[in-house]
Amino acid sequence: MMRIFYSILYTCCLAGMVLLASCSNEAISYKKGEQAYAMGEYYTASSYFKKSYSRVSPKDKLKRAQRAFMMGECYRHINYSQKAVAAYQNAVRYKHPDSLSLLYLAQQQLKIGNYKQAEQNFRLYLEKDPANELAHIGLLSCEVAPQWKATPNLYKIKKEAIFNSRRSDFSPMLVGDESEQLVISSTRNDATGDDYSGVTGTNFSDLFLAKKDEHGKWKQPEVVESEVNTAYEEGACCFTPDGKTMYFTRCSSDPDYPRNAEIWQSQRSDASWAKPSKCEISKDTLSSFAHPAVSPDGEWLYFVSDMPGGLGGYDLWKVRILSSGFGGVENLGRPINTPGNEMFPTFRPNGDLYFSSDGHPGMGGLDILKATPDSVRGWIVENQQFPLNSAADDFGMTFEGVHNRGFFSSSRNDGKGWDHIYSFELPEILQTVTGWVYEKDGYELPEALVYLVGNDGTNEKLSVKGDGSFTYVLKPGVEYVLLGTCKGYLNVKNEISVTQSEESEEYTLQFPLPPMNIPVLIENIFYEFDKATLTPESTDALNKLVLMMEENPNITIELSSHCDYRGNDQYNARLAQRRAESVVNYMVEHGVAKDRLTAMGYGESRPKVIRKKLAETHPFLHEGDTLSEAFIKQLKPEEQEVCNALNRRTEFQVLRTTYGLTIEELQKQNKDATKPDERQQPVNNEDEDFVF
Repeated sequence: MMRIFYSILYTCCLAGMVLLASCSNEAISYKKGEQAYAMGEYYTASSYFKKSYSRVSPKDKLKRAQRAFMMGECYRHINYSQKAVAAYQNAVRYKHPDSLSLLYLAQQQLKIGNYKQAEQNFRLYLEKDPANELAHIGLLSCEVAPQWKATPNLYKIKKEAIFNSRRSDFSPMLVGDESEQLVISSTRNDATGDDYSGVTGTNFSDLFLAKKDEHGKWKQPEVVESEVNTAYEEGACCFTPDGKTMYFTRCSSDPDYPRNAEIWQSQRSDASWAKPSKCEISKDTLSSFAHPAVSPDGEWLYFVSDMPGGLGGYDLWKVRILSSGFGGVENLGRPINTPGNEMFPTFRPNGDLYFSSDGHPGMGGLDILKATPDSVRGWIVENQQFPLNSAADDFGMTFEGVHNRGFFSSSRNDGKGWDHIYSFELPEILQTVTGWVYEKDGYELPEALVYLVGNDGTNEKLSVKGDGSFTYVLKPGVEYVLLGTCKGYLNVKNEISVTQSEESEEYTLQFPLPPMNIPVLIENIFYEFDKATLTPESTDALNKLVLMMEENPNITIELSSHCDYRGNDQYNARLAQRRAESVVNYMVEHGVAKDRLTAMGYGESRPKVIRKKLAETHPFLHEGDTLSEAFIKQLKPEEQEVCNALNRRTEFQVLRTTYGLTIEELQKQNKDATKPDERQQPVNNEDEDFVF
């Protein structure tokens, strides 16, 4: 009997020790979970909360509810929506005291497309908190999402296998004059560093670059080889319109502090990116700054932040980009921002702002919305509906030039909630103008500006790409004037009258800007043999010269005529003078003031000096060659004839750019010229806005 008694006593003591150890382990797991959660390491925290939950007796409802709720919070943050639903359901079942568990459960059910259950739980939550805006938005989403899915719009969506891995691939960004490169963010195995993120349980994300081959086909992405990528998290990048500056998001890791996102920038140096520097947008060190986007004019940096002063969650903000840094930050406010999360801004070249939000009525998680600038309301916001949007997260758009096609990222159809790259295209009829600004008889001018004015009130200042080109979407039925300008060059004007069309149409324009510091060849000026009489074939060239003078009313020019070395020197000089005077007389007869024109006949005294562009068309010539008599006579006969033809020419050169200006205008011109950040302006020095 005593043996049985001691046996029972031993068993009870052992059970008690096991129970105490279990309770101790449960408390330790929960404490570690809280610590990881406070640091933002949700994946790590979820495993601790799961262990803690499993060690709590089902009879201890309060503890079970609390552990289940924290599991749900972790899964919600790392996009494990199915697991989040199960965790929140347990929290509700065990009567978690915070009614937010019911709201979060409904939101996660919405995110997996379970609209009926989500609607029921939104209604239950509204009984407890009838004024909650996000619950009302969720309820409306349960109503509209099935309707949008039943009536899809014209977006064409395709998953792009070439860009995707077995991990998360997101936030694509096209770059290059022809959109021939794509930068993506990815947690694939090739990412820098060996550690795993406590936030996601995967590699830290890095920036990867995909390029097109010689046939225009995309190649596999490769890690960006520069100091941009580190052992930390890098992703969600954007570029300035000239492609010379990249902004991106970086999340550093510190075991003693929560993980806050920061925006960094890097300058392009030849073919690589220089060591980046942190953007000092605000003195706030406790908030996150992420997802940068540069406005089409290059003057504003848009970004995402949870800093104080927002409407709740993450908001969209903007800050002016200055040569010395950044200006003051501005919240975009309503109707863009909501009490929910607004994230991943990006711009289409026409000024439309695209972003993702879970605070507007939508399909589920993050939905892509378009915000169109409006003079009265600020912005008009539209959900892009199904199939661009899904019940999952859809975000991070990038556009191929002016077209409504490109790439975006989505976690749809992925059980682990990982993101993948998709292509999109919305068929549309576009009337566009594509132009090239370049030096007359020379190369492209990437520093040029094009002023575009329409008779509908449009007034735009367009920067050009690295190849001197630009593209702009036109409006049917509008007449446009475009003025190509660049510092040190004369203006060139083009006009377009856009018609109504049932098909896309592209207008192509050339802006060959004459330089002001060297003589400029006037092509297609012809004289009768051995005379100064202009032939009818010269009319078009002469009329263009008259137009140039009208477009640049403050210049005076010298018109010069040149001969080859053959013939008497004095005779050649007199003939050249008469020919130059013939051009001046024509221009005066067509309205150009005589005191703006100077005729000079140089005969054979100023032989042609070869510039680089001309040398490319004549292999036997080199840049800097002077076509003197001695130089020409050492060439082959056929080459001599080419050089003689080049020497027989009519040119103009700008003498002054201040004709007709008042003293006040001259003073303003001199003042503007001393500004360190001076941008090229039309040489008539009128107001910055070009008037129709």
